Amino acid sequence: MTEIVSRRRSRTFSLPGAPEQVLELVWGAATDVGLRRAQNEDSVIAVPGVYAVADGLGGHAAGDVASDAAVTRLEQKARTRLRRGAIFGAQDVAEALVAAGEDIAHATRGVPYGGGTTVTGIAVVEHEGAPALQVFNLGDSRVYLFRDHAVEQLTIDHSYVQELVDIGQLTPEEAEVHPDANIITRALGFGEMPEIDRWILQPTAGMRLLVCSDGLPRELTNSTIGVLLGVGSSAEETARSLVNAAVGAGGRDNVTVAVVDVIQAPQVSGAGGEPMRSLSDTGVL
Repeated sequence: MTEIVSRRRSRTFSLPGAPEQVLELVWGAATDVGLRRAQNEDSVIAVPGVYAVADGLGGHAAGDVASDAAVTRLEQKARTRLRRGAIFGAQDVAEALVAAGEDIAHATRGVPYGGGTTVTGIAVVEHEGAPALQVFNLGDSRVYLFRDHAVEQLTIDHSYVQELVDIGQLTPEEAEVHPDANIITRALGFGEMPEIDRWILQPTAGMRLLVCSDGLPRELTNSTIGVLLGVGSSAEETARSLVNAAVGAGGRDNVTVAVVDVIQAPQVSGAGGEPMRSLSDTGVL
């Protein structure tokens, strides 16, 4: 597994043309191999501008390689954006994941069945003249929003059971415990580049965002996740509490989380509303 977490875990973001429109974030991250796995194939990045989790698929070597490629390419893109205040361009996440897909294909050439990874997270981007958040997802790792004492799943799982939920054959609660809950329908790697789900979320002060691999919701209900997000601990302490709780509840899989708190947000129209769905990847994929 790969952990790319900055030593300084807070940052203010603004654009040269609108210095009064400030986004301030504080974050923390944690991971654990769990109780049933010999190796941690999750990877995480939490650095100024991008906060993401990748859950490797395809066996020990291939899964490690794939999740590492995802966070490494995102970290490279983040470094190139430090000169512009660590704010990503609209297509930066998509470009980084396309490059990671190529890295995975090269590294797993000759590996039976290949390798891949889920990847999900948030990036700070410029949107309508102010810093905003781009939510992105491939697979069944998740981004949750916690505000007003309620938890909302922002990403939509790319999974077999989610398709059954979509057509009304399963309830979301039944999907969580279904024996085929681990079958995903979209991932980074395995020889082709799938469409990346990407949306814009206008931040508001007081929002808390959770990025996690499926090892977390596999062990904890949304209610329990909400309680832990809402106890008032720091982002770093909350990340560790969530991971410890999931391991304590069974730890059947690797568990990795990043928690991001919005301390200050730009005053723009539409802030705090539903995410804009969806962004086009035309010209990138």
